[in-house]
Amino acid sequence: MTALSKYQRLETFGLWRSTADAQRREVLVSFRDATLILSDSRSELALGHWSLPAIVRLNPGQMPAIFAPGVDGDETLELEDSDMVAALETVQRAVAAKRPRPGRGRLGLLAAMFVAVAALAVFWFPVVLVGHTAEVLPVSKRVQIGRVILGQITPRTGVACVQPAGVAALTRLVDNLLGPNAGVQVLIMPDVPKASLSLPGGFLVLNRGLLDLEDSPELVAAHILAELLRGQAHDPMLDVLDWAGLRATLALLTTGDLPTVALQGYADRLLVAPPARVLPAALLAAFADKGVPASPYARHLPLTEAAPLLAGDPFAQTPPPAALASDADWVRLQGICGG
Repeated sequence: MTALSKYQRLETFGLWRSTADAQRREVLVSFRDATLILSDSRSELALGHWSLPAIVRLNPGQMPAIFAPGVDGDETLELEDSDMVAALETVQRAVAAKRPRPGRGRLGLLAAMFVAVAALAVFWFPVVLVGHTAEVLPVSKRVQIGRVILGQITPRTGVACVQPAGVAALTRLVDNLLGPNAGVQVLIMPDVPKASLSLPGGFLVLNRGLLDLEDSPELVAAHILAELLRGQAHDPMLDVLDWAGLRATLALLTTGDLPTVALQGYADRLLVAPPARVLPAALLAAFADKGVPASPYARHLPLTEAAPLLAGDPFAQTPPPAALASDADWVRLQGICGG
């Protein structure tokens, strides 16, 4: 009540009624720091102490002003002194300003809930929708989408190399590495701007230049395994749907068709996006499992990435248990693009 210091020690006379049926009685009214003291006007014997924050006015705007010690009290006090009335109304305004307002609180809660729901709609729902769509998409639809993207990147990478003997050699290499039913189709293209990339539907594209970097097929095999690990860590279909957008993803989920226009520009992004880094431990485990030396792959990486692979090469001291391709098939594979 420090804001009411100018009213401290304010006193006046009023008419007090102890109950609704009692006679009015003149009392001395004293305004103190936190209470209103009612005293007998003659003996000055205290008759009551009213808490200032609890006092209410029963007849706003009328005179004499009638106050009560609370909303449920039977006592009343009539006052005509304008200074005392002003002091008590100042207290009431101060209390009202600090009182919680349920309507405003509910409005704030509703606003917060709306913001939360909107945030979920903007950030959470698209992520869930994309993930769910990618998860339930049949293999045939993934292959179809992968072929569309292949058609979009071909003007930039050149068509896939299809020299028959080289394709047969590549097929045998993939079968030896992954098994005949792996569901992976490896394509070699002449002008891919990076070593490898993955597309939905099990398509894996390799740069023709890899065939000239080593004298054996281990580097090609290592890039196939590395790209498969990337695809296992992050489904390439997720990136396609992220690019296509929410509306196209909904269309794919509900109708089974992804509008071709939704993929416009995706090929450019795919070809320039840096490949996700694969953890050395995962690479070394895959190389050891498939009989692929790590060193040919590591030799073409930055030193910081190459060091753990060179140190952990499972076949640094002993050769792999079986050759991935015969010398004749390696020569055929190198000629897959003709010329």
